Amino acid sequence: MAEPQKIQPKPTAVSAPYFEACRDGELRLQQCVSCGLHQFYPRIICSHCGADDLRWQAVSGRGRIASYTVVRRGVSAAYDAPYIVVLIDLAEGPRMMSQIVHIDADDARLRIGASVCVEFQAWSEEIDLPVFRLLEEQ
Repeated sequence: MAEPQKIQPKPTAVSAPYFEACRDGELRLQQCVSCGLHQFYPRIICSHCGADDLRWQAVSGRGRIASYTVVRRGVSAAYDAPYIVVLIDLAEGPRMMSQIVHIDADDARLRIGASVCVEFQAWSEEIDLPVFRLLEEQ
């Protein structure tokens, strides 16, 4: 019997540089040349000022947990539960949804405001996606 497959994102002309960077182990976001702000998800114009002069910029991959939930029953057999879905406020400004890895769902260190950094996880043979791990507080 075939292994269950996770839902696969479909890169577009606009989002392809993002997925290529993830495959290379680098988090890149669009940055507006006009106002200097970063944005996520990829689009054709700046979500802040409306300019259409965007460039892809490598970012730190660091951030803080804005919110999270523990999924105790996966949406299908392809998703091993429990897993932790998070909203991350990246150091560069944008908020992105992802997953926390390398921590038990009931670990007390998992909290809003906790510092995180990006890693990349193979989602399929073609797609790697950013996931995050907790940083030890200084």
